[in-house]
Amino acid sequence: MVAFAYAGFYHVFDDVIVGGDSMAWWFWPLFMFVFTLLIGIISPVSGVGGGVLFVPLSTIITPFNIDFIRGAGLVMAVTSALSSVPYLIRKGLANIRIFAIIAPVMVITSVVGGWVGLWVTNAYPNGKYLIKVLLGAIILLVFFIMVSSKRVEFPEVKEEDRDSLSKKLNIWGEYYEPDLDAIIEYTTKNTPIAIVTFAVIGFVAGMFGLGAGWANVPVLNMLMGVPIKVATATSMLIITANAPAIGIYLTKGAILPLIVVPSILGITIGARIGAKVAEIIKPKFVRWLVLAILFIAGVLNIIKGLQGMHVIPPILPGV
Repeated sequence: MVAFAYAGFYHVFDDVIVGGDSMAWWFWPLFMFVFTLLIGIISPVSGVGGGVLFVPLSTIITPFNIDFIRGAGLVMAVTSALSSVPYLIRKGLANIRIFAIIAPVMVITSVVGGWVGLWVTNAYPNGKYLIKVLLGAIILLVFFIMVSSKRVEFPEVKEEDRDSLSKKLNIWGEYYEPDLDAIIEYTTKNTPIAIVTFAVIGFVAGMFGLGAGWANVPVLNMLMGVPIKVATATSMLIITANAPAIGIYLTKGAILPLIVVPSILGITIGARIGAKVAEIIKPKFVRWLVLAILFIAGVLNIIKGLQGMHVIPPILPGV
């Protein structure tokens, strides 16, 4: 039934459901809702964006073509960001000056990334398996970044450390910190390097539909010297710059309502629950649980991709 309903997409994709599927048509929408509900609960507690968990795990445990999964992951990331950005801006946490510099670059690179990702999938017989290998490698990179990164709550940026571009553009900000009952003022550094880094992040976000929070926060906090609260809030604002990449997936027919609608509902409800769970659960335990999931998902995607390309003999079923 699903294959019949979306047969019009076959000029772009091999299948909607890889390898066929015997489940009733309602099973997978229900599964995606419950699956993303759990991801939504985990995300606020662990500090990991939903797309980072959704995309690699979905490629392993669901039968959907990887292009539809990436399209849904990108929609989820942008939707969750848009829902929180107005509040963060009102509180002065999301820095619009930084966004104004980063956004034009990320808009371009995320669109290019989306186009390249779909081109690779469809231009080569083993394109979808190559994407799985690359996805697995990116997820392992996320894993190592999360393991090694040490966030600084209030980085100190001295005047002599500021680059000329940051000074010329007058990049600074301030916000109220309740714990200190004080107004925190901050400036930035390493702006040219950060722009190049965000260009790469945008490309990756568009290509794999992962969102970009996993990379935005460390770059803003450790490279540019932005306070961690501002880095987290500004990251959400920057993710909205990936929205144009959704158009690439939409025009190619890769935004599948069967996946997107229940996933958005699930992660939205789950995130509200997760925000309350975060008050009572130990984040350290959840963080290591998520790291374990990311590591396993990265390794399995690489294995399944290499297996599908016949680089290695069959190890895992369901390729």
